[in-house]
Amino acid sequence: MKVLVNGLNIEYSDCGEGDAVVILHGWSKEREPYAPLSALISEGYRAIAPSLPGFGESDEPLEPWPVDKFADTVCEFIVALGLKKVILMGHSYGGRVIIKLASREALPFEISKIILVDAAGVLPKRGLNYKIKVTTYKIGKRIMLSAPMKKLFPKAVERWQAKQGSADYAAASPVMRGCLVKAVNEDLTPLFEKIKQEVLLVWGTLDDATPLSDGILMERLMPNAGLARIEGAGHFSWLDNPGIFNAIIRSYLNIN
Repeated sequence: MKVLVNGLNIEYSDCGEGDAVVILHGWSKEREPYAPLSALISEGYRAIAPSLPGFGESDEPLEPWPVDKFADTVCEFIVALGLKKVILMGHSYGGRVIIKLASREALPFEISKIILVDAAGVLPKRGLNYKIKVTTYKIGKRIMLSAPMKKLFPKAVERWQAKQGSADYAAASPVMRGCLVKAVNEDLTPLFEKIKQEVLLVWGTLDDATPLSDGILMERLMPNAGLARIEGAGHFSWLDNPGIFNAIIRSYLNIN
C-alpha cells in the first residue's frame, strides 16, 4: 500500500486489528528483517510499518534531510491514516525519528507508549584515533577527488570512494548519504528528558552498532524508561534471540 505524504509516495504495510502500533525500521534497504516485528505486533494490535523516504518503495527526498524532516513525514503519515492515538516502535535509525517526534511539545495525535529497540541517538565518544582517521580521510579526499585524478584514474577514484564510510554509507545514493551524515553527527541526548511517555528500551548486550551503554544512558535520562537486556544478542536483537525478545514484547503489550 502507498499513501501520498507531502508530495512523496510512502509505502507501508498494514496488518492486524486494534490499537495502532507504528513500526519504524532502521537504516536498511531490506524489509525482510523487520517482518517478524509486524507479525508479532499484529497478533494483538494493528501493525503499521511504513518505509521511510528513500527506503523500500517510498520516494527518495529531493535533497539530504536531517532527522527532523523524517520525523515531519512520519507525523504527516500518521495524520494521513487518520490515527489519533498510537504506540511507536522503532529500531536504530527509526528510534532517532521517534525520539525527535516524542520530544516535541505538540503533536496532532497522542503517543501512548514507546518501544525503542537498539535505538540510535547517542553521539559516540571520539578519541584521538577518530581524529586521525578524519584528518587522513580529508587529505585523501582532496587528492583523490581532484580533477587530474578523476580524469587520469577514474577507476581508482571509484574504488577509493567505495571503501569510505560504513556499508550503509557505501550502499546509499548521494542524497541518502547526505541524510546519513546529518543523522550520525547529531546528538539527541538533550532530548531524552523531554520524552514523558512510558518507554520500553530493548537492547542486545552485544550490540556493536548502538552499544548497550546507549540504552543505559537513555534509561537514566528518560523520565519513564525501563531497559530490558537480551544477553548475547546484537543490533538486531529480535532476530538473534526471538524467544526472549517476543516474550518481552508480549508481556509489555499484553499480547496473549
